[in-house]
Formats: sequence, C-alpha cells, structure tokens
Amino acid sequence: MSPRKPQVVLYPSPGMGHLVSMIELGKLFAARGLAVTVALVDSPHDTSATGPFLAGVSAANPDISFHRLPQVKLLGSEPPEMLTFEVVRLSNPHLRDFLAGDTPAVIVLDFFCGAAINVATELRIPAYFFCTSGAQILAFLLHLAVLHGKSTRSFREMGQELVHAPGITSFPATHAIQRLMDRDSAPYKAFLNMSTNMFRSQGIIVNTFRSLEPRAMDTIVAGLCAPSGLRTPPVYCIGPLIKSEEVGVKRGDECLAWLDTQPKGSVVFLSFGSLGRFSAKQTRKVAAGLEASGQRFLWVVRSPPSDNSSKNSEKPPEPDLDALLPQGFLERTQGRGLVVKSWAPQRDVLAHDAVGCFVTHCGWNSVLESVMAGVPMLAWPLYAEQLMNTVFLEKEMELAVAMEGYDKEVVEAEEVAKKVRWMMDSDGGRVLRERTLAVMRRAKEALLEGGESEATLAGLVDAWIRA
Repeated sequence: MSPRKPQVVLYPSPGMGHLVSMIELGKLFAARGLAVTVALVDSPHDTSATGPFLAGVSAANPDISFHRLPQVKLLGSEPPEMLTFEVVRLSNPHLRDFLAGDTPAVIVLDFFCGAAINVATELRIPAYFFCTSGAQILAFLLHLAVLHGKSTRSFREMGQELVHAPGITSFPATHAIQRLMDRDSAPYKAFLNMSTNMFRSQGIIVNTFRSLEPRAMDTIVAGLCAPSGLRTPPVYCIGPLIKSEEVGVKRGDECLAWLDTQPKGSVVFLSFGSLGRFSAKQTRKVAAGLEASGQRFLWVVRSPPSDNSSKNSEKPPEPDLDALLPQGFLERTQGRGLVVKSWAPQRDVLAHDAVGCFVTHCGWNSVLESVMAGVPMLAWPLYAEQLMNTVFLEKEMELAVAMEGYDKEVVEAEEVAKKVRWMMDSDGGRVLRERTLAVMRRAKEALLEGGESEATLAGLVDAWIRA
C-alpha cells in the first residue's frame, strides 16, 4: 500500500478572482504529490457563479477535493467592504471543526482569511499566506503598520501627497487601496490586522516571479518592510499562475472565430474584470474614441452600475447595446470592431495572435495573463489595488501606459483614440511591445523545470513532504 499523501488545505476568500488563482495553486500542489482540499466559505452577497466552475475543476482534477463550510449568519448591518472579513471570522468555529477532524500537514490562507490563523495556531497546523497580488502590493501591506505609526492622517486627508514604502515606487495617497482610505474605518483596521497576521505565518506564497518585481522582493527578503522587532517569514514566488484553461464556459467561440479573421497583432482588446462597470456616459466616450482611432477592437461591454448596485447582489443585467452605444456605432465599425456583452474568454483572447494591445483595469490576474501572452497594456484602473498596480506597471516594470483621466470623472474620447493609436502605431508602442515580449519569455522560463518559480515551489513542497 502506498504511503498516505500529505494533505494541504487551501482556504480562499469568497469571490471568483481569488478562487481561480488558489485553484491553480492547488493543481500545482496536487501534481507534486500532495492531497489537496479546498475549504470554501460562501459569501451571502457573492454573485459570481462558482458552481459550474468548481464542477469543471472537480471533473478535471480528481486529486483536488472541496469541502463547503456551513453558511454563517450575518447581522445584516456590515458595510459591504467588511463582508469578506466578517464571513471568514464567523466561519472560524466551522473551520476548527473541519481541521480538527482530519488534521492537515499545512493550511494555505488567502490574504482576506487572516482571522483563520488563530485556528491554525491553536491546532498547531503550519499556516502560510497566499498573496494573489504581486510582490509590490505585498511590500506595501507588510509595511502598513509602520506607515500607520508614522502619521495620524488618513490616506484620504493626504490627497495627492506621495506615500513612500521600501522597495516600491512612491504613489499618490489617492491611489492607495480603496478600503484603506480612512484609518478609523473597520476595513482599515482589518487590513492592519491582516498585515500583522502575516508575520505570524510560516511563509508567504506570492503569485509573481522574482525577476518581474526584483526590487520589491529583495527589499522584503532583507526585512526592510517589516515593523521593528518582527521577523519577515520566508517569501516564495511561484508564479505567474494564470487559469490553465477557461473552465466551465464555452461561449467564447464568437470572439475567437472573429479574431481568426483579423491580421496579426492588429486588435485592441478592452475588458475590465468581473466588477468593472462604466457609466453610460463613459461607455459612449470609449465608443467614440475607438471609432476615431481607426483601429480594430474587441470590446467587452457591461451594463452601467445601477444606483443601488452596491447593495444589489443580483447579477448585472446584459447590456442594451442600442441604448448604450452612440447611434450607428455598431454599423460604422462593423468588420473592424466586435462588441461582446458582459464576458469574453480573456485568457484565450489575450493568447490569440491577432491581439496587439490590452486595455485593462490592472487586476493582478489580468496583468499576469497579459504578461504570459506578451501583450502590452493600456492601464485604466477602477478599484481595489488597481491604481497602485498602474503606478507600478508604468513607472517600475514599464509594461503599461496609463489612460490620462482614469482618476477623474471620465476619460475623454480623444484620450482613448490617442492612446490606442500610440500603442498600435508609434515607435513608443513598438518598444513597449518588445519589452513585454521579453518579460513573457522570462515568465515562461520561470515556470520551466529548474526555473526560478518552479524550483521555489519544488523546494517548498519537498519540505512539507519531509516534515
């Protein structure tokens, strides 16, 4: 009888973005001989359809099992930005019962599941954090308590003043993670707890590769981000982890068939993530800019947010293109432009030869998919840590150029046309494309046997198996 495989439990926070990269991490662990169980918590306000996705993962990966923790009862008075933290905190007794029944060798916690480290400590299970963002965001979060101690002002009060942290490009305080704007708020305190909890872990696994963010990584490893007296745990860069395939969805054929008819590197792809939604006014300006640019485009259009969308947990309706887009736009751009409603198979679109530029909200999953496809980015950040990512992508990594006005009420049509033309037709755009292709080659090398990320992962798993 073969020896029992060491078991690792993965604990992602609710929501598709974090779940996808945690599952990809689970696939790597399973391929290296670990038994993987994903403990799931349901957010009562989560609209993403995880069911079909998980069914697809289960069918394709028999070594990964799922355990759904019982749903917890919320008071109903929590601010929306605290829901994830609260669901995880209230789920601790259920997590404890589950882990105590079948003690795993290791638990890997999503960033937002920091409250669970108390359960791991109590049960003496080694706990690791998984950072679904890059090393530069990690450097900032590890340094948050130091920044907090240095000032009594909130980021909101600092306005355009620059925030300085070791190992990263300074950024305007307006660009800090949205939930951190008010230092007296519950989300800010939750992030501060998350930051200090990371120093209680056995290590931090990051979805990046070291040569993409060398300055941030060197600074973290040297202990320069940590508050004095705290030891920085080991940090493991094991990325880039992107969806290995579009699972459980088969309606992207129209996009890919259309791209097959377009010249190589000629199409501008615009997509803004599962939560990225523009006002009707902004949608019309994007349309006018694309039309004026004369470039080919594939554009994912979502319905504008409704007035009660923050409280509305329903899935947004399909957009009414006739009402949203300028009159005659679809007819005038027919053949050189394709507008799709709500969703496109982003990973597959970016990997298509016809795509030459990605207009993106700069969520980290999207950034890594663009890097792995060698597609340069026009940055249009919307929420969360995306504004910080934009600064890092433009100033530090030099893999993107930002749309002017992304931090104002609207980005003008003229700016859309100008930037799209610059990316597709100028020497500057060509240089950016070449730089992105060079980074793509490094990313792929990192994942090959003996590459920087593959070797890091192999060493970590070997240590768990020997423990």
